[in-house]
Amino acid sequence: MKINKEINRRRTFGIVSHPDAGKTTLTEKLLLFGGAIQEAGAVKNNKIKKTATSDFMEIERQRGISVATSVLGFEYKNIKINILDTPGHKDFAEDTFRTLTAVDSVIVVIDVAKGVEEQTEKLVKVCRMRNIPIIVFINKMDREGKDAFGLLDEIEQKLGLHVTPLSFPIGMGYDFKGIYNIWEKNVNLFTGDPKKDIEETIQVSDLSTDEIDQLIGTDSADTLREELELAQGVYPEFDIDQYKRGELQPVFFGSALNNFGVRELLDCFIEIAPPPRPKQSDIREIRPEEDKFTGFVFKIHANMDPRHRDRLAFVKVVSGKFERNKPYLHVRSNKNLKFSSPNAFFAERKEIVDEMFPGDIVGLHDTGTFKIGDTLTEGEILQYKGIPNFSPEHFRYINNADPMKSKQLNKGIEQLMDEGVAQLFTLELNNRKIIGTVGALQYEVIQYRLEHEYGAKCSYENINVHKACWIEPKDPKSEEFKEFKRVKAKFLAHDKSDQLVFLADSEFSLQMTQQKYPNITFHFTSEF
Repeated sequence: MKINKEINRRRTFGIVSHPDAGKTTLTEKLLLFGGAIQEAGAVKNNKIKKTATSDFMEIERQRGISVATSVLGFEYKNIKINILDTPGHKDFAEDTFRTLTAVDSVIVVIDVAKGVEEQTEKLVKVCRMRNIPIIVFINKMDREGKDAFGLLDEIEQKLGLHVTPLSFPIGMGYDFKGIYNIWEKNVNLFTGDPKKDIEETIQVSDLSTDEIDQLIGTDSADTLREELELAQGVYPEFDIDQYKRGELQPVFFGSALNNFGVRELLDCFIEIAPPPRPKQSDIREIRPEEDKFTGFVFKIHANMDPRHRDRLAFVKVVSGKFERNKPYLHVRSNKNLKFSSPNAFFAERKEIVDEMFPGDIVGLHDTGTFKIGDTLTEGEILQYKGIPNFSPEHFRYINNADPMKSKQLNKGIEQLMDEGVAQLFTLELNNRKIIGTVGALQYEVIQYRLEHEYGAKCSYENINVHKACWIEPKDPKSEEFKEFKRVKAKFLAHDKSDQLVFLADSEFSLQMTQQKYPNITFHFTSEF
């Protein structure tokens, strides 16, 4: 059957890491090996005029960081690969958390010198909660860094992973000679020439022969034999089923900047990574090979092309086949919608497609119909779970800095909030608008995009809010709830979906409020 064949040749994965571990550079090199681009761009582009393909927003090019997830699809060895390159910076973590609902596996990038960093810990925790299969790529092996065994221990302890190396470095930094590929039983020699697309690979079936001594020198060869023997004694043998269940994580070493170790990672990835997986809805588990199409919106991006003011909803196809011009049910509004120009993505480049299969990400032009978490089906009433809003950590009033442009400002705020860039709360008392974000850098991004994409200016004002809690009373008509609303009136607001939110000004006042009103539940995510 065509659909089963198409499902089995798809791999949809996210690349996650702490900022500067080399995630976007790795994405570029994977595209290079897939023949999707001819020349890799640099993220920190002081002298190089070409920026990374996945960093296509103006602010990303200026800052040299990724601020939004981008989707890149390409073919490699007859496998259709969809990469979701996510922001590493903690201030954009909410975008990354949502993106992880749309991937079937993940590659975690770790810097050899810095080891496991804070943001990596948070993101891996989310992956483990969902049992997402993880491959670890230890990057920048051509620089001085931590010893391989030390790093593998750190990954196990800090990330709670169960690792097994599928490649092993020969030296490091100045002494870096190359990599022994345990998976394919060959040696890759490192020349340190980034212009070479593919390093030389030499098949080595038996490490005890002196063939390897001639290649890398006797000392390096002896060290490699000892270390591999130790690694095979300490770490379990790779088991593909354990990996797919999220119980065992293979580790690769390399240098993305020098195109080194990337092909090995990609070749192993397409063999072992899972094709699209089933997903739980509110009524049942949906399997990819089902006949009828279902999918969900995990991201909305306004103004991908600022000249056209377009909004695109990113939909992950979960089951069946998505077809152009076929009516689909938008479950939340109970309306049938047709899409005449669905897009496949390559960062900001898009092309119209006639059909998409499970695992694919399809871009739908949106006039304001979609919200993050919306489900599309061929008629069945179901809702996919697990795309909540998290309680923000920073809060500020937003003010209009140009009264002549209030219409543009309102439209800009509304569209950026639909994107999930931040959350908007409107106070019950005086209708003042408060923006809540996961990180302070988001305020700059919002200000920048409002001015450059909508022609509106805003200013911010500090407000003392510790936490936003979504309110769920046992009985909305009870005296207790009425008293709560009266006493806490100045702390109550509504979010974009008109849900009631309590803005606690301190940890102490939140605890006291919870004790005083035991029949009201205070939720820290919007999905309950």
